Amino acid sequence: MAVTGLYKKIITFLEMIKFSHTIFALPFALTGALLAAGGFPTVHQTFWIILAMVGARTAAMAMNRLIDAGIDARNPRTATRAIPAGLITRGLTISFIIAATALMLLSAQMLNPLCLKLAPIALFFLLLYSYCKRFTALAHVVLGICLAAAPIGAWVAIRGTIDPPALVLGTVVLFWVAGFDILYALQDLEFDREAGLHSIPVLLGVNGSIRTARIFHTIMVALLFTLYNFMHLGTFFLLGILAAAAMLMYEHWLLRNGDLGKLDAAFFNMNGYISVTIVLFTAADVLMR
Repeated sequence: MAVTGLYKKIITFLEMIKFSHTIFALPFALTGALLAAGGFPTVHQTFWIILAMVGARTAAMAMNRLIDAGIDARNPRTATRAIPAGLITRGLTISFIIAATALMLLSAQMLNPLCLKLAPIALFFLLLYSYCKRFTALAHVVLGICLAAAPIGAWVAIRGTIDPPALVLGTVVLFWVAGFDILYALQDLEFDREAGLHSIPVLLGVNGSIRTARIFHTIMVALLFTLYNFMHLGTFFLLGILAAAAMLMYEHWLLRNGDLGKLDAAFFNMNGYISVTIVLFTAADVLMR
């Protein structure tokens, strides 16, 4: 019975942190690894990169749910989340955070010394994000910085250095994530206003937020072309950029005229497809080389 109870708690925890959304950042981490290696990384490197990514994201999302539990309890959209609903305790959540952080640090150590030295910086930004909406509308950008660590960290894991292409790819992720997080935050526009929380939607409204997200995603595509030229990548990577750009256009078309009825499709479906498309076309590109 105890084992069954723990299993249910783990399932509840994974649902609480939206573990399935790891698909947003993990493919970009693998993209960074592929480009850094100029081919396929070793099994050892791939294994520890994936574990580092899973550990970092799990710790980050659990910290966010723990820190925001009081706010979530007051928001009708989030009141049924595990902590405010009493499905999982704060103490157990802290235990999961410690375990996930330990996994991240162990993975960094198994990769190379620079990864381990940079890990505390990544953890700082992961913690900072959870507090940002209390004092700045730039929380979306901070989230982008957090996820930008995925491809940069993977690059460092392969080469042991931080090089310009890694920073370009990280900035691609920054603007991509910040853009779709602005769109995601539109769901809580009215609540955030009433609660005195900060976000781009609170600052600029629906139409201003959608325009800002469009600008961010345009910058993202431009940076992908910059990376393509900078690293002299091939036709498959170019096709991946064009496919990602088409999906971003469709995502914004779904939200035309401020229509938020298809926000879930725009946010979850398209962005998952975009990240997977980039890594698959990158893999094809390096394989053909």
